[in-house]
Amino acid sequence: MFVILPRPRRAALLLATLLVPVVAARAPEHARRAGSTVVTGRVTDPRGRPIGQVSVTVVDRASSTLTDAAGRYALRVTRQADLERVVVAFRRAGYGRQDLPLAVRGDTVRLDAQLTPTMPELSDLVVTDAGPVPDHAIREQEARPYPVPDRPTGLPPVRKEAARQRPMTAGGAIASATPAYPRERRRPYLLHADSGNTEAYEHIDENAFRSPLVAPLSTFSVDVDRASYANVRRFLTNGVLPPRDAVRIEELVNYFPYADPAPEGRDPIRITTEVAPAPWNGRHDLVRIGLRARDVDMRRAPASNLVFLIDVSGSMQGPNRLGLVKQSLALLVNELREEDRVAIVVYAGSAGLVLPSTSGADKQRILGALEGLQAGGSTAGGAGIRLAYDVARQNFLRGGNNRVILCTDGDFNVGQSSDAELVQLIENRRREGSFLTILGFGMGNYKDQKMEKLAGAGNGNYAYIDDLLEASKMLVKEMGGTLLTVAKDVKLQVEFDPTRVQAYRLLGYEDRLLRDEDFANDVKDAGDIGAGHAVTALYEIVRTDERLDVALPGVAPLRYQRAPMLRGRGDELLHVALRYKQPDGERSVLLTQPVRWSGDERHVPSESMRFASAVAGFGMLLRNSPNAGSLTWPQVVALARGAKGDDPEGYRTDFIRLAEIASTLSRPFATMDRDREP
Repeated sequence: MFVILPRPRRAALLLATLLVPVVAARAPEHARRAGSTVVTGRVTDPRGRPIGQVSVTVVDRASSTLTDAAGRYALRVTRQADLERVVVAFRRAGYGRQDLPLAVRGDTVRLDAQLTPTMPELSDLVVTDAGPVPDHAIREQEARPYPVPDRPTGLPPVRKEAARQRPMTAGGAIASATPAYPRERRRPYLLHADSGNTEAYEHIDENAFRSPLVAPLSTFSVDVDRASYANVRRFLTNGVLPPRDAVRIEELVNYFPYADPAPEGRDPIRITTEVAPAPWNGRHDLVRIGLRARDVDMRRAPASNLVFLIDVSGSMQGPNRLGLVKQSLALLVNELREEDRVAIVVYAGSAGLVLPSTSGADKQRILGALEGLQAGGSTAGGAGIRLAYDVARQNFLRGGNNRVILCTDGDFNVGQSSDAELVQLIENRRREGSFLTILGFGMGNYKDQKMEKLAGAGNGNYAYIDDLLEASKMLVKEMGGTLLTVAKDVKLQVEFDPTRVQAYRLLGYEDRLLRDEDFANDVKDAGDIGAGHAVTALYEIVRTDERLDVALPGVAPLRYQRAPMLRGRGDELLHVALRYKQPDGERSVLLTQPVRWSGDERHVPSESMRFASAVAGFGMLLRNSPNAGSLTWPQVVALARGAKGDDPEGYRTDFIRLAEIASTLSRPFATMDRDREP
């Protein structure tokens, strides 16, 4: 049964349902109900230190919560008898899962837990002997999906010793040095694909350097999706490196908030730019283009017409699939107002309406419908999508927020199931005015490439939910960005001055590239930005006053034209142009901003620039990018630590730990045969 704790304000409601402090052994009066027991406790690490933001879940039940900063939690469990035995699962990224049996009786019962880190601290690890790398030990292998083990395997021999960290230069770049692990020794280690594992990722050809003389414009659609980061975290915390194509650098970078100023005028978006040395190559610069969307007070936001479209097929069985779907949507339901409305559509072998459009004030009815869902059968995704859009249209709110929220693993296998068929279906229905949010769940048969395409086709966004903490981030803390669009069809076009820049490369956004002529074409669809969202784009550039050390595609001399005379614009390196539409508009608005650099200045990079470059470097190392230069894992960790800053939600702290895990997992490759499972 879901926890519903009435409070006069939404902020207090979230606090009561997620981070309930245990201030006394006695449970509060509103929680002590017939047939229920309040479970309280504290979660610590082996040294007795509290662990916050731990997901605490009663297995096979909808009861769940998160620990507070002191490691404390409280949740109510409905008893079906005077004495009932259940299993309580404690999970958090970077720690081993703990499943504890519990006898539930009486009004209250206490259950404490201790979680052990899944990886040793990076500062405690030093590789004692990498050894030679025989040629036969390194063979390219297709990045296929594979099952992940419960705990890390194949760790190298280590000894405790303080790890040395490379110094930072005054400009914020890390002093270049020979990589601790040569590039050929740091290829991702992939386990054999299991016959029952069908995870699918779109192949990514990394953007190459281009010359402004040949291609002066770089045009792409913005991307606010952040699914790749949570998915990469899932792999790393289970002790294996992710497949290359599961790593989308722009989604890693955009997972984090940055300190860019909010819009002040009529436009819902503000552009911020910055130039700093690239950490992986001292002769290159990194240009950061930050977009910040206007914040919206969700208490005063337009009313929402939401349709929960839930996959209840057999592939969604399990606590980290349909069970997590129920818990995640329950968090969102607890945030709804009386004027908001929710309908629930499910699909397995066929589609059906479980709950007609219901006021957000009737939370008990909505949560009861969620709790009653069971998984089983095949997956008719196309039929479910059609019915969900029909329900959204029937309850359409003019001037409101109309949105379908699809919760699935993407494994459609009945009816319209191909990517092309489903994309066409969604493109046809999006014209009705309803947006699309896709929440991905599960592993083993996860169809990342399908869900990314569907979200793009439906004027929507896409996130991967690997635990209750991620659900809270997406559906509660960032509710406005996930559910409320403030600008649609947002495109960026960057023009480089060839007198100042001789080569440039866009980091990420490979599947968001547009033709240059698409920028001013208002018919061409592009990405949307939600309330409070931040979007970051990074360009690596080589200025004309530096030696060109990258390969550029050659172009044969022209027969009928002469090379044009080049005229620069003083201190401008490049020019940023942005187009967007209002959520209900059809004509785009143009914003522009030049990026200047005097030529003799080396400003200390901002905290946002340093952290974004650390995340980008993290992605390049995971992808084994040839553009990573001299970058090493210790450098990524050091750069991120130096830019952690104020981290109230712990997102940057968790990233540092993931980088440490990736560093540790990368070390066995020098002596491990890639074709042999550890």
